Amino acid sequence: MTEFSVLGEHAEWQRDFELRSAASYTAAGLGAAAVERVLEGVRRDLGSWTVAGITDAGTRVGYVAMVVTDDDNGRAGRIGDLRVDPPHAGRGHEQAARDWAEGWCAERGARRVDVRLTEPAGELFDAYGVRGQLRARHVGSLPEPVGGVTARPMTAAEYPGWVTSEKAAYVDDIVRAGALSPKDAARKSDDDFAKLIPEGLATPDNTFLVLEVAGEPIGTGWLKHGHLPGATYGYSLHIHEKHRGNGYGRAAMAAGEQATLAGGDSVLMFTVWGGNEVAMNLYTGAGYQVVEESRSLDLPRPAA
Repeated sequence: MTEFSVLGEHAEWQRDFELRSAASYTAAGLGAAAVERVLEGVRRDLGSWTVAGITDAGTRVGYVAMVVTDDDNGRAGRIGDLRVDPPHAGRGHEQAARDWAEGWCAERGARRVDVRLTEPAGELFDAYGVRGQLRARHVGSLPEPVGGVTARPMTAAEYPGWVTSEKAAYVDDIVRAGALSPKDAARKSDDDFAKLIPEGLATPDNTFLVLEVAGEPIGTGWLKHGHLPGATYGYSLHIHEKHRGNGYGRAAMAAGEQATLAGGDSVLMFTVWGGNEVAMNLYTGAGYQVVEESRSLDLPRPAA
């Protein structure tokens, strides 16, 4: 029988959790300095987590970690980790731990539970909707332009129209993923853009591109260099709707990889929101690995 006991001290679990997290981030192409930066952020949150040991007939077989916090949609739970040791895996402990963690979160007023996966979890979280994926790829050499697509710096005259369009697209992505209501998504969009590019086109360490074919604009790009040590974050590599379906998505990514190297980094990262299967398939085909996948489930869990 699977049982759970909340731990008063969980240094052993934390060491194991950090080692597993570091291995996943490293496998996705992040360098040692970038991995350490990510772990610094993780450690800041660990003090608020509740960690329980998973036991079977008195033998500890794994751990589950949870936390409940307030966000824009009310109380939300999070399963921060769920680990069953390999010799005991596949015996139902994983499902029991997931259900116990969901109940723990619900008892504390959570109306939703989130999970962030850094390694495959099989069918354990299939009922959770995918909210987004963080993808990354090591850029080892300068890619060749694809399909005659070239990239040039965005002009001051082009910037206002671009930023208005990007903010609207960001709202659409958030709403489609089911993360926020349209009103809350619009507020988040305004706040995020104000923080990310406070000086607009002149914001340091940002590259703003216009993608062209034979002099005709077909898309845009926005990249932040040094997002993590050695890693550029691609906030947007966008092909205008009338030019889609011509293979330009991969060309846009090649332009982003060129900008990554020009900015002094060697890893390009993206977030793709849940529901955007086209982008997910594009990233997979181009060799971008999933670094993290965010999923969520409304509580109480629907009856089977």
